[in-house]
Amino acid sequence: MQIREIYDVLNRLSPFDLQSEWDNSGLILGDYNHEIEQIYLSLDIDAALIDTVAENSLIITHHPLIFRGLKKINYALYPSNLIQKMVQKNIALISMHTNFDKTHLNRFVAHDILGYDIVSVDEFICYVHIDKMFDDLCEDLKRALGIKHLRVSGENKLIKTCAITTGSGGDLIANVDADCFLSGDFKYHQALEAKENGLSLIDIGHFESERFFGECLAPHLKNLPLKVIMSNSKNPFDYRYGHKKA
Repeated sequence: MQIREIYDVLNRLSPFDLQSEWDNSGLILGDYNHEIEQIYLSLDIDAALIDTVAENSLIITHHPLIFRGLKKINYALYPSNLIQKMVQKNIALISMHTNFDKTHLNRFVAHDILGYDIVSVDEFICYVHIDKMFDDLCEDLKRALGIKHLRVSGENKLIKTCAITTGSGGDLIANVDADCFLSGDFKYHQALEAKENGLSLIDIGHFESERFFGECLAPHLKNLPLKVIMSNSKNPFDYRYGHKKA
């Protein structure tokens, strides 16, 4: 099957024109006329993933491998080292980033993973009704996302409405109209802003909230005459926990 045919399927599902101006979704590496034999789905690309991918394959990621123009191709450094490996194995890459956030991923995580009924959607923000105490909400999120510890800003008060944006949503704080905002990568000054505005924050992690990309996309590709493999990249962060002394 040609990449062009797969690209058209993806574009009908989540139009690439919906991506943000700064984004780089679409065909990142490859030729539209290239015939590929199987598809791999992953949040990101790393060296370990490329080693497992068969030759003449297409990887569909959420995050683009290349965000800005490359001025140098240095095979010793990221992302050129990964591009070299992909070219050698004739691996193509399509990324579905902010367009897929708007059309599918945020809704999927809010409803299918966290189990909330979505009340409304404003671009990247999904609004849901909660009616839970803040501490109880945190425990529910830890169970649903498999997170041992949460970084939070807020008191144990009743949360009636919640806003959800997967990935990194801190820049949207000023636009959030809810009691609590769930997203990842919150910065110090964003937390100060939210606190002063009476908005509670729960950092659900960038990787942890978006690692469901493949699970979300796969059902939409089931009718393609190709094998679709979910093979996620690894979280670049490793969490270390202290041990109590006897």
